[in-house]
Amino acid sequence: MGTGADASRRRPHGLLMCLITPGRSVTFVAAEQELDGFIAKFDEAMRVRIRSCRQWMRARLPDAVELVYDNYNFLVIGFGPTPRPSEAIFSLAAHKRGILLCFLQRAPELNDPANLLRGTGKVVRNVALTDADELNRDEVGLLIDQALTLAKIPMSAAEGPTLVIRSISAKQRPRR
Repeated sequence: MGTGADASRRRPHGLLMCLITPGRSVTFVAAEQELDGFIAKFDEAMRVRIRSCRQWMRARLPDAVELVYDNYNFLVIGFGPTPRPSEAIFSLAAHKRGILLCFLQRAPELNDPANLLRGTGKVVRNVALTDADELNRDEVGLLIDQALTLAKIPMSAAEGPTLVIRSISAKQRPRR
């Protein structure tokens, strides 16, 4: 977002949204509490995995806009430069048995010599993560770097950090 008058404006892109602007201390309290409630639906081991993977992604993409979807099948946390879902570059998709790192833009074009990418779609691929340490693998880092290079809008233009709760499904599969 910018500085000055533009930075203090809030644009409603989801149910809850908080901005951090330069020189001001604004917290994500409402959105973070909502996300904590979504994560709490999982068993303890998955809660730890989800939180540690999210922490890793936030450290790697500190200005990303996070888009959260508590859907029927998955809890999804997308990461991109803007609040527009179509511009998200990555997502973490958690279900009761695991967590996936999804590459959301031009994934078939990624050079993947280790054959980590799963899927056959025209746009999206994913990597199954056993824990956040998988994100530190050189092969995964190479895929992340390539995805950032191929992104429609670069992360250098990011409008975050922002957390947006985009969708909550009334009906959901069991998370435990």
